[in-house]
Amino acid sequence: MGGSDVHVKMLAAPINPSDINMIQGNYGLLPKLPAVGGNEGVGQVVAVGGSVTGVKPGDWVIPANAGLGTWRTEAVFSEEALIGVPSDIPLQSAATLSVNPCTAYRMLMDFEQLQPGDWVIQNASNSGVGQAVIQIAAALGLRTINVVRDRPDLQELTDRLKSLGAEHVLTEEELRKHEMKNFFKDMPQPRLALNCVGGKSSTELLRHLAPGGTMVTYGGMAKQPVIASVSQLIFKDLKLRGFWLSQWKKDHSPAQFKELILTLCGLIGRGQLTAPACSEVPLQDYERALEASMQPFVSSKQILTMC
Repeated sequence: MGGSDVHVKMLAAPINPSDINMIQGNYGLLPKLPAVGGNEGVGQVVAVGGSVTGVKPGDWVIPANAGLGTWRTEAVFSEEALIGVPSDIPLQSAATLSVNPCTAYRMLMDFEQLQPGDWVIQNASNSGVGQAVIQIAAALGLRTINVVRDRPDLQELTDRLKSLGAEHVLTEEELRKHEMKNFFKDMPQPRLALNCVGGKSSTELLRHLAPGGTMVTYGGMAKQPVIASVSQLIFKDLKLRGFWLSQWKKDHSPAQFKELILTLCGLIGRGQLTAPACSEVPLQDYERALEASMQPFVSSKQILTMC
């Protein structure tokens, strides 16, 4: 081991949609082959090189950037590739900390100057980011309208999202109904929309945004383009933006990312941010976990466990 090396034993690592996209070769960041999958996870430091000062054996660490390759039992990384996190937070929270909650927090903070009581509307509300948005918004005093696809266990899902802090849960079909005009009559229109789907779903989000509002796109699960009408852009002056956490990290210092991680750890410690519903699968059963992660209407994130 070199002076700045850190020997890490991986503890747990989730399977995210972006991990699958990376393997398929259609992601904005592709590692050199051969590569190890997995962009997120938590490990425990086993040993450190002589010049390592930021972490020590026994500490928990997460990746500082995507592409680290977390689906493995152990590895030697450079110190700057890792960020230390408190080891008193739940394992699943630590394993799912560095992608979805960071994305949720930055989108809520960086695009509109929202005040407590303001509304946010989002689709894919059951996704990892969606669940983090609900909880972080509630912690900030923001109120959320959460759109999901219709499904057999809709009531169960609605109850679960409301238990996280969701104010309203609607299906895509309900959002398209004419009666929705009355729904929005009694509340200020949202100034921020978060889109992870694209296609018709994103067009509906735009329809309900307040004049001058912003829709931030961070995913495209429908694999269809975002379509905005000319009148929405001219007469409502709506703004269409995009967010990619990897780009945010490039534009900010490692210290700023560490600050973001510690802010989220504070929310976790206060019980205001929990991990998404997870199914733990031993690493050797990775094929089963990958298959499960690509099924429609899966409400549980697959987490590979190595301990």
